[in-house]
Amino acid sequence: MTSSATTTLTTSTPRPHRVTTLVILGISGDLSHRLLLPGIASLLADGQTPALRLVGLAAPGFGEEEFRERLRETLGARIETARPGGAEALKRTIEHAQLRIGDATDPQVLAELSHTDAGHTALFFALPPAVTQKGLEALARHQLAEGTVLALEKPFGHDEESSHHLNRALTRLVPETSIHRVDHFLAKSTVLNILGLRFANRLIDPMLTAEHVESVDIVYNEDLALEGRAGYYDTAGALRDMVQSHLLQIAAFLLMDQPSTLNERDLRDRVGEVLRALTLDGEIADSTWRARYTAGDIHDREIPDYAAEPGVNPERGTETMAQIRLRLNNSRWAGVPITIRSGKAVGEVRKEIVVTFKPVPYLPVGFTGCDTPTRLRIGLGPDTLKLELDVNGPGDPFQLDRVALDTALSSSRVQPYGEVISSLLDGDLTLSVRGDAAEECWRIVDPVLAAWAQNAVPLDTYPAGSEGPAAWPIATEDDGTGLPRG
Repeated sequence: MTSSATTTLTTSTPRPHRVTTLVILGISGDLSHRLLLPGIASLLADGQTPALRLVGLAAPGFGEEEFRERLRETLGARIETARPGGAEALKRTIEHAQLRIGDATDPQVLAELSHTDAGHTALFFALPPAVTQKGLEALARHQLAEGTVLALEKPFGHDEESSHHLNRALTRLVPETSIHRVDHFLAKSTVLNILGLRFANRLIDPMLTAEHVESVDIVYNEDLALEGRAGYYDTAGALRDMVQSHLLQIAAFLLMDQPSTLNERDLRDRVGEVLRALTLDGEIADSTWRARYTAGDIHDREIPDYAAEPGVNPERGTETMAQIRLRLNNSRWAGVPITIRSGKAVGEVRKEIVVTFKPVPYLPVGFTGCDTPTRLRIGLGPDTLKLELDVNGPGDPFQLDRVALDTALSSSRVQPYGEVISSLLDGDLTLSVRGDAAEECWRIVDPVLAAWAQNAVPLDTYPAGSEGPAAWPIATEDDGTGLPRG
């Protein structure tokens, strides 16, 4: 298969002008309501971004009154608490916002929208992937206004081949420098916290090598169950929804070698290097796990069996928890197992990176207590840092006790989707997913999805409210005191 990487890396197209008009295709949808519009509201309320020209496209049946109500619920709700300048930006954006009714797969409609503010317009496809692809493939390059920016949500295709076709459809219309593949997990604050921790501390980065690290685990478990999203989730599952996109990208930022700068080319080159070098750590049956939750309780909420949820096809075998173990084929990380796990309907929310260091080569005879591994924990929501160490305990200086040094990392006043929109408006591609990276993520998980479809790996179960199947290997958990629980 021909890669899109060459097109991505050799383009010399200048950076687009700043976007001042944002067209949301699918303004009536769940993504716009839950995430996009609240994100825009938080960005404008912060007072650093001028008013936007906001245009929403919806299918027939969504009227002006509903549109205005949606803007009042999201943007209008932030006016009273906005920072200086933010309230005015919110009011002006609401006042000048426009609703258009039309078909997002009609090339004439898309072409007209791209000319709303020629050279300064972004078309944001907040639509199902199949609809987005149909609209892109129907367009001809000459139909779009010069300088139009295209933004789209993950998933970027449904496998490596479709991701490649999507990239071809995009780059046929606009240069790679005008394409934003949006992953809100790559909001500036979270990614820059990881990079700052690694590359600004002489104590940390030299230790993140195979010589010192025993294992790396990335865990993203949430207490949310299906929550009425069967239409999407039952055809996706945890591996596609979380691991293939968000968590592989986070892994790349944790594992990359130091870039010379934080600009788009240097940083995304490093991401691509990691993803190209990642492979499964052994046979699929030994390095991947899948499971589905059954009925249970989460914080006094009764959660029905996933297979009995409305809209779910039990025969599809959709997993609600996925885990894969990878290896990175380079000298820095050779031999270090990298485990990524994500699940729904667990009892305790756990969103963190855990780096477990190897034990000391020799502990002098005479110390007592438990010599436990040093662990570095990076929280992914909220952003936190914790270093677990063994030190001499009180009373008996020969006794080793466990302590944890922890702190909160910087966080943005702007919601993750607001940070995404801010990058889009500025033409900043640094934390956008590049085309080659999108394809590499599918390359990693495609064999796993194929094997699971053939039931080569059993579909385990776990009660809602538990931590997942007890037999699965996973990083030592943390009870909040710094002391390991298992």
